[in-house]
Amino acid sequence: MKGLPHSLPRRSEHLNRGWTYREVMGGDAAGRTVLEYLTVRYAHSSREEWAARIAEGRVQVDGRCARSEMELRRAQLLVWHRPPWLEPAVPRSFAVLYRDAEVMAIAKPSGLPTMPGAGFLESTLLHLVRREDPEAVPVHRLGRGTSGIVLFALSVGARSRLTEAFRARQVRKVYRGLVQGSPSQDRFSVDVPIGPVPHPYLGTVHAASRDGMLAHSEVRVLERGPGGSLVEVRITTGRPHQIRIHMAAVGHPLVGDSLYGAGGLPLEGTAVPGNVGYLLHAQQLAFPHPATGNRLEVFCACPTPLRRLSSTKLASLPSH
Repeated sequence: MKGLPHSLPRRSEHLNRGWTYREVMGGDAAGRTVLEYLTVRYAHSSREEWAARIAEGRVQVDGRCARSEMELRRAQLLVWHRPPWLEPAVPRSFAVLYRDAEVMAIAKPSGLPTMPGAGFLESTLLHLVRREDPEAVPVHRLGRGTSGIVLFALSVGARSRLTEAFRARQVRKVYRGLVQGSPSQDRFSVDVPIGPVPHPYLGTVHAASRDGMLAHSEVRVLERGPGGSLVEVRITTGRPHQIRIHMAAVGHPLVGDSLYGAGGLPLEGTAVPGNVGYLLHAQQLAFPHPATGNRLEVFCACPTPLRRLSSTKLASLPSH
């Protein structure tokens, strides 16, 4: 199956409908005041901001409006009613590459988050897809700056079988990206483990780590040029930001990646995984169909900057 987004992405800010956060208090909350707990637990807002929200009646404990000095107990239900907020502008269009009764493959544009988080709630692929298919559930995700194929299950059974296929490494995932420099080999593998490491802004972020989990990428150089090298990467594992980390770990980070540098570690500064600017595209996904077991292969055409670096023919290397 082949596909290409049928229209240019539309970018616009979006005022959402707000959200209600619910959390059952654990042992770490017992004995703390509501204000103290929220200030420490959700450090993205100041003590003064949390005090104002509590005073406005936006925070409840066990169904009653909380007071800042109220002490929390284990197993209490804390609820925060966040009012609508303006989400950053993102592309809000997508294309359906394949669909049947069990599964749907979507072409996600770069810049659109797959799932809610980091200030995004309704400006996400999940929300946009569910406006048309309320039961759709993504069985994997792409980074916000990564374009290409995202697979959705359309039934509980399909979700279970596809999740197991990913876990059993029965899914072929092929990406194309633009990296800095010129790798010395036409083909090579990267097996740097990936796990959480300290980050000054987020606390931790996934990166190269001796204590991390096994991660394996197979790289093929397609073309070399003065502005970098075009590569095809097949991943047999699916660690967070795996390709970005692995290419940085071998000295060839993605062009435009503000987060990962030498060794596959975070660069100094406040860059976060959701930053965009790098060029990475999920171009091929092959998997056993959840109903029939037959192998299904989906393709998504690459954006123009990743098709070739020049007018010369791409390196004539045999495909995987």
